[in-house]
Amino acid sequence: MTRVRRAAHFVPGGIEKMLSKALTLPADTLILDLEDAVLPENKDATREVVAGWLRDVDFGRQERVVRMNPLDTEWGRRDLERTMVDPPDGYLVPKVNSAADVAEVDRIVSAAEREHGHPEGQVKLLLLGTETPQGLLSIGELPQHPRVDALSWGAEDLSAGIGAKRNRDDAGHYLPVFAHARTMTLVSACAAGVQPLDTVYIDFNNPDGLRREALESAAMGYTGKITIHPSQIEIVNEAFTPSPEEVEESRELLEAYEQSRAEGRGAFTFRGQMVDVPHITRARRILEQAQHSDTS
Repeated sequence: MTRVRRAAHFVPGGIEKMLSKALTLPADTLILDLEDAVLPENKDATREVVAGWLRDVDFGRQERVVRMNPLDTEWGRRDLERTMVDPPDGYLVPKVNSAADVAEVDRIVSAAEREHGHPEGQVKLLLLGTETPQGLLSIGELPQHPRVDALSWGAEDLSAGIGAKRNRDDAGHYLPVFAHARTMTLVSACAAGVQPLDTVYIDFNNPDGLRREALESAAMGYTGKITIHPSQIEIVNEAFTPSPEEVEESRELLEAYEQSRAEGRGAFTFRGQMVDVPHITRARRILEQAQHSDTS
């Protein structure tokens, strides 16, 4: 991974006041949306506006990601070719069906990097891997391409793709097929060494529900979440930032581990529990997440 994104926040493409507001927010990543937030008749004009943002706007510490239109539409290829003149940090690629789709996006981006003299491989791909049934079936192969840096999933488009009437039960929990998509996205991302990025929580008037879901997501192993409303960003950032207590415990655990190694012992006791390699791996990951949060 090139970076860890806690809150990756959607910004409707072409709306200047939305971008101005987003630049003041604590989101790690801004996703400049050319797909769902833009009407078909406005796609071309909006693309030009977003290309101008990439050329002229100082995003500071925030990562610049463009959500392109799918390649099988009339806009997808043009989105890539136009915005690669002054490239973003990455593209959020929607409705990915197979590794061949990822390779085709890479081919277009690579050609544009060469054409405009940009460093090859610098622009990363963030994939939406379960927005189609075929994408869910292919989830294990999608993040294997070296340009991919994060994998997320989509419950709403998958609902439409399989004809589901809803994706949550009455208590707000994902129905089994969507829980499966969420789990497989996490496992696939971790197996490929890319960031697992949880999907949106659409009820932005329910901060308690978002907090519960974000904390559950972090407990599962996700390291960030996509947001759709400014009020969601702080909640998501907090959920995916290790607490001071977690950081201190992890530091103490690693110190105890080094002492144990010096004494020739593998497993040892820490705070009344037996500790071995998985606990050390988890502690190192917590400290790495904390370091990313401090520099964001």
